[in-house]
Amino acid sequence: MIKSLYHTTAGKALAAVTTGLLLTFIAACSDDEKDALYIDTNTYYDEAYRPSVHFTPKTYWTNDPNGMAYLDGEYHLFYQYNPMGSVWGNLSWGHAVTKDLMHWEHLPVALTKDANGEIFSGSIVIDRDNTAGFGKDAMVAVYTSNGQKQTQSLAYSLDKGRTFIKYENNPVLKDDAKPDFRDPKVFWYAAGSKWIMSLATGQTITFYSSSDLKEWKKLSDFGDGIGAHGGVWECPDLIQMDYNGQKKWVLLVSINPGGPNGGSATQYFVGDFDGVTFTADNLPYPLWIDYGKDNYAGVTWNNVPDGRHLFIAWMSNWQYAGVVPSMTWRGGMTLPRELALQKDADGRPIITSRIVKEVDAIAGEWKTISASDNTYAFLFGFITVSLFNNMNNTYAIDNNEDAYELQINMDIADNENLTLTLSNEKGDKYPISLNRADKSFIIDRTQSGEVSFSSEFGKVLYSPLNLSSNAVSLTLFVDKSSVEALINDGMVQQTNLVYPSGIYNSLSVESGKGQIIKSVKVRTLSSVW
Repeated sequence: MIKSLYHTTAGKALAAVTTGLLLTFIAACSDDEKDALYIDTNTYYDEAYRPSVHFTPKTYWTNDPNGMAYLDGEYHLFYQYNPMGSVWGNLSWGHAVTKDLMHWEHLPVALTKDANGEIFSGSIVIDRDNTAGFGKDAMVAVYTSNGQKQTQSLAYSLDKGRTFIKYENNPVLKDDAKPDFRDPKVFWYAAGSKWIMSLATGQTITFYSSSDLKEWKKLSDFGDGIGAHGGVWECPDLIQMDYNGQKKWVLLVSINPGGPNGGSATQYFVGDFDGVTFTADNLPYPLWIDYGKDNYAGVTWNNVPDGRHLFIAWMSNWQYAGVVPSMTWRGGMTLPRELALQKDADGRPIITSRIVKEVDAIAGEWKTISASDNTYAFLFGFITVSLFNNMNNTYAIDNNEDAYELQINMDIADNENLTLTLSNEKGDKYPISLNRADKSFIIDRTQSGEVSFSSEFGKVLYSPLNLSSNAVSLTLFVDKSSVEALINDGMVQQTNLVYPSGIYNSLSVESGKGQIIKSVKVRTLSSVW
């Protein structure tokens, strides 16, 4: 990637002027001319705040991931996209593919508005048995048409998603009594030889079945009196997962507002599904996929060949998504994650979320900071470890990279706390605190960089921390405008946007009596663009 002036104040000003002129020019171009402009425009991925290892569109607005499916060596990501500007509106399906879940190829916009309305969220299935009659192995998109009413429509592709044909008899499902009637997630239910649709219907999820994707029968509703109800329910996903030697069903439900730290978040329910009704187990709901501010509307890929539950989410929050200080685009995705169902410290099922193993392909070698006995003991006091400066008792990381993974292994004694702070030479700080006394995992975004664009951004963010032992592993994936923090392989996680004046390049550790840092290691992550 070409490094430029974008990382300086003068460079940002120049970039802003240049970007404004460029976008004015683009807006005046035809669609074909716009596509031509986007050939080999690598400078789009060297902007201030532009992530190096996360998916973002080349320009303009994006929100929910849609239509995620695997077919013939490609993972498809469709997404809510405004091809006309960097604010919400004019919604279509953008499209990108990846062969390794890291490197992305942008493809032309897949679906655009029609007489039935804008193209809201939905899913894609691979119709192996040609149940719909569109063709064997057709990619069939089931999506919400947002017109005067929200209805469900179909489109299909016979060329691996490069072009789509909309079904002539759209919409295929409607309910005039429900103003919120959207975000269909469809899968093949083998036990019943039928398609199952999970649909967001206000503050409930309604299940439907079909033999051909065209005619749908209502099965049941779920949601009354359970879970969080601070806002509308969206983007459901019903998946079967392995747990403790048995099969369990998990229902993902995004909610806005009403998240644990305000605004948007994704809750989940664990239970059973008999082909008609989902029944939740008796657990302390609400349960959250991610306690950070910026992990929303995530769903899993269909048709994954190795059976993994691969998940990706929109990395933003409706509280401030329209005003974040990115220049030519707004919105992007989390790193892809693998979901699993495991026991928590109390012996109850909990979703764990870890970054996919494919991240190793873009990672450099691990570099370790440790004492001679591989143990750091901090009784009282303060220690600073430089991640990027070649000084005594420090190590250097290739400055040409804008992202890294940091792993810290530690022991946290009962009734004690430990704070780790990422910072840079500009004074931006991102403290992360682990407290055994009150069982909390706290991130302070108040001094993380630019926060003035929204009163809801610069906040202290809380998560529960229910540990089964004193041993704790903290993994941080740091990009130019985000930090994804995972404790103990994703038992607890916070995903948060940040807008620092430069990448965080220093780690400091402050602890109380008896806290032990066993090891600190870091590796660079190369740009995926």
